[in-house]
Amino acid sequence: MLFGRSSKRVSCICKMISQLNHLFLSPAVYGKPSTIMSPSSSSMRIQGFRCHSTELTRSSIPLAANRISRVARTDAQVALFDYLHCTRGFHFTDAEHISKNSPHFLQNLLSKVENEQDMSRALSKFFRYHPINEFEPFLESLGLNPAELTSLLPRNLIFLSDDHGLLDNYHVLCDYGIPRSKIGKIFKEANEIFSYDYGVLAMKLKAYEELGLGRPTVIKLASCCPLLLIGGVNNEFAVVLEKLKGLGFGNDWIGGYLSDKRTYDWNRMLDTISFLSGVGYSETQMVILFKTNPPLLFEGSGKRIYVLVGLLLKLGFKMNEVYSLFIGSPQILSPKCAKNLLKGVYFLFEIGMETEDIAEIVSTHLLLLSSHSLKGPITVLRNFKGDRYSLSEIIKEDPLKLLSLASKSNVNAVEQLAFHNPANYSKKTTFLLRLGYIENSDEMAKALKQFRGRGDQLQERFDCLVQAGLDCNVVSNMIKQAPSVLNQTTEVLKKKIHILKTCLGYPVESIIAFPSYLCYDIGRINLRFAMYEWLRKRAAAKPMLSVSTLLACSDTRFVKYLVNIHPKGPAKWESLKKSVPSS
Repeated sequence: MLFGRSSKRVSCICKMISQLNHLFLSPAVYGKPSTIMSPSSSSMRIQGFRCHSTELTRSSIPLAANRISRVARTDAQVALFDYLHCTRGFHFTDAEHISKNSPHFLQNLLSKVENEQDMSRALSKFFRYHPINEFEPFLESLGLNPAELTSLLPRNLIFLSDDHGLLDNYHVLCDYGIPRSKIGKIFKEANEIFSYDYGVLAMKLKAYEELGLGRPTVIKLASCCPLLLIGGVNNEFAVVLEKLKGLGFGNDWIGGYLSDKRTYDWNRMLDTISFLSGVGYSETQMVILFKTNPPLLFEGSGKRIYVLVGLLLKLGFKMNEVYSLFIGSPQILSPKCAKNLLKGVYFLFEIGMETEDIAEIVSTHLLLLSSHSLKGPITVLRNFKGDRYSLSEIIKEDPLKLLSLASKSNVNAVEQLAFHNPANYSKKTTFLLRLGYIENSDEMAKALKQFRGRGDQLQERFDCLVQAGLDCNVVSNMIKQAPSVLNQTTEVLKKKIHILKTCLGYPVESIIAFPSYLCYDIGRINLRFAMYEWLRKRAAAKPMLSVSTLLACSDTRFVKYLVNIHPKGPAKWESLKKSVPSS
């Protein structure tokens, strides 16, 4: 299993990189969405009214239409509602939804009567002599953008009632609980379900409930994976569900991780579960893996596991060692970290490092490799006049040199030290998981940068706020609103809470709505509170102004609206600025 220096090894590594780049840089599409026939290239005119979908694209909307007043737009919504409900006989709810959720269509419509004084009357007259293509506002109201409509508008039809079954099946989806704004994705990807005979679609939805799924999960499935509604119950999905139930996951666990921004390959998910079982993962290990890293199964339908496990096995790791790496450093399974890791291994291979040495660096400095994007080996070797051996020896002697020599970003000594001690990173991640952040999410990555300090220090600051009298859940929400709260030391936090209580007599709960209070400079807090207390004793200010009112405004506004309300206020303000301590 050793890497040689042959072209075969180069081909192997390059193939891995190609796979990973395709996985993380290109959108995966499984299956070809079914659509109805697109309109002809020539625009269809009906008594002077253009009914071609391209009229609704942003570029085709006249400039004047973008400047239409809110009153005119409201008039247009009312006129369209009256036309659909009263003239065309649409159900009240349908007409209301379409008229309020087709802004591009309305802009285009208003541009046709933009010179009229009475918009409502002009539009009513327009509708009387110019029947509209009802598919345009209808499809836009389902969440489709104008650019998508071109290929979805039916040929030679302008009335929705002429498409038999369309509205019936649309109402089945609405009545089942699927949001109208999500039905556009279903229409685009699984158009044929809108041609089902009466009762067929309801039966298909019921069939998924009979697998043990709750209605909310079926709604999520239909919204995210419309192709499941074509044909019978999808066999691959049913087997994946059965496998997950066999591992101890609840019937509806899968629904919590589906997104309408992705596509899903249920057969690949099934292969992923079988692959992990085949390479030695026990059921318990798979449960831990999927519970701590649901994206492994749902983002890319499990492909990332194949790539990473294959890489580590080629480096000589045993399966139990691979498992330990995934459990100990779950962040390496995120798209960005996985890509960095693979490119890091490629870099080390290209400078001539032996497989055993690469495996050692991956084992001891996994976070270092997965957390930084490296320059290409040719670029770095220019500084060594092409001497691969020297560069390889330097990195083997001190792997942290890899950062200063090859990282695309500047990494200071403190950050290097943090990566050298993975325990610090792990504690910080554990703390954030307790706050409710999702493993490997973009929010987690952002939080790791926002919160300064070790995991134990962050926990101490968190506990400090709880000990001050705040509920744990309340503190968690406060920190998510103002992350820099935990960048204060415990001493500073205690001091600011003490000032709040002693100077103003406010309870600690008064900062729940304004957690940023704890981030303000102590000098500003002392000065503003002292001035407010002086005014309050003289009945010049309201007795319980919010903390945000006192601190969030500028000095100019504070002086104008508070200091100046008392004749002696300005003099007192100047006096306080000289005497109130700043710390």
